[in-house]
Order: sequence, then C-alpha cells, then structure tokens
Amino acid sequence: MRNTIYFVLLLAFTFNAEAADYAKARADMVEEINSFAELVREDSEGRLSPKVMRAMGTVKRHEFVSGAHKPYAYANRPLPIGYGQTISQPYIVALMTDLIKTKRDFVVLEIGTGSGYQAAILAKLVKHVYTIEIIEGLTNEATDRLKRLGYKNVTAKLGDGYYGWEEHAPFDAIVVTASATHVPPPLVQQLKPGGLMVIPVGGRFMTQQLLLIEKTRNNELITRQMGAVRFVPLTRGR
Repeated sequence: MRNTIYFVLLLAFTFNAEAADYAKARADMVEEINSFAELVREDSEGRLSPKVMRAMGTVKRHEFVSGAHKPYAYANRPLPIGYGQTISQPYIVALMTDLIKTKRDFVVLEIGTGSGYQAAILAKLVKHVYTIEIIEGLTNEATDRLKRLGYKNVTAKLGDGYYGWEEHAPFDAIVVTASATHVPPPLVQQLKPGGLMVIPVGGRFMTQQLLLIEKTRNNELITRQMGAVRFVPLTRGR
C-alpha cells in the first residue's frame, strides 16, 4: 500500500514539474517571438497583438509534436510531424494569426491542418475554424488530437484545400499554411468582402513571399508582401 502511495505521489510530482517546465518554456517562447518581431517586421508595427500572444502562451505546442521532438517544442523553429510535413515556426504562426486581425465572431478557413497547432491558436481567438488537410494520416491525427485537447470550435476534413470549403463560405479570414504557385481563385471567391487572406506564394526552389490579401467591400483585391518565407508546397489532389 505504501509503495502504491509513493508511486502515485512520485507520478504527480513528475507531472507537475513537467507542466511547470513547459509553462516556463511557453513564456520564454512568447518573449522570444515578441523580440524577433521587433527585429524583422517590415511594417514598423513592432510587437504582435497581445491577444495573439496570449493564445501562443496558452496553447500547448508540445502536444502537437511527436515524443522525439517534445524537448524542442518551444524552440522558435519548425519541426517535422511526419509525412514530409512540418509544424511551422512559432513566430510565423503568430505573425500569420496577427495579420488576419481576428475578432471573436470570425469564421476562419485554414488550408493545411498539419498537426492542428495553427487551428488551435485560431480557435482561441475566433468563433469557429474550418480546416482542410489533404494527407489522411495527418487529418486523422489532428482531429483526434484537437478533440482530446478540448477544441470544440474546430472542424477538420480530408480534402484538396485549393478548392476551399464552399459549404461554409464566405469566410472572415483565410490562412494558408503551405506555399502555392499562385493564389487559388476558389479561395478568393470564398473570402468575405472586407476579409483578409494570408498565403505564402512561390515555388519549392524559389523565393516565397508571404502575401496579405485584402478583399475590399467592392470585391477588389489589395495585396501586400509581408516578407520572404519558406513553407512546404501546397499538395494537390490527383
């Protein structure tokens, strides 16, 4: 009986110590992202939105990477998640989230669910996130993970993100987490007038630019280049 109690107490101590370590790592990551933003942002806006950074400091990134990579979960760099894909650098996740100027009543479309991390960040800030992933294994894993972690306002599906999700359009904002050779016309059509889309555009072996696209109330497009980035390519269905 004593051994059982000792084991339970040891487990609880280990769990609490690990949770404290991850909490500190998240806090350090947030500070690093803010410092990095001040150095590299070209729009002179400096630090990222406090509400975005609160979300970054709340979502447990270590839950979205495999065991071998957990020690590096809060490093400001991408990590492999299998199937030739990566979880994006935390700064890029924060930047893309910041650029679409989220509001609590937003309905957002994400193209490229991956591990589900970007969707989880968005879920902290908006009414609902619809996310599309073309790789079945990632879709299943992300769906299970988001459900286990309690993200009830995220709906994921397996499909070709190039065509968006017309059933739930128009969207207040669209986030594309893989590089396209051009801006997909279906996504433009599904973006609400007044909405914002952030998307990396460029080839695998070419310079990619992170574009911020605003659809005006008159359905005109205003495009801004937000800087050079490097993403895995947008996978298309056959």
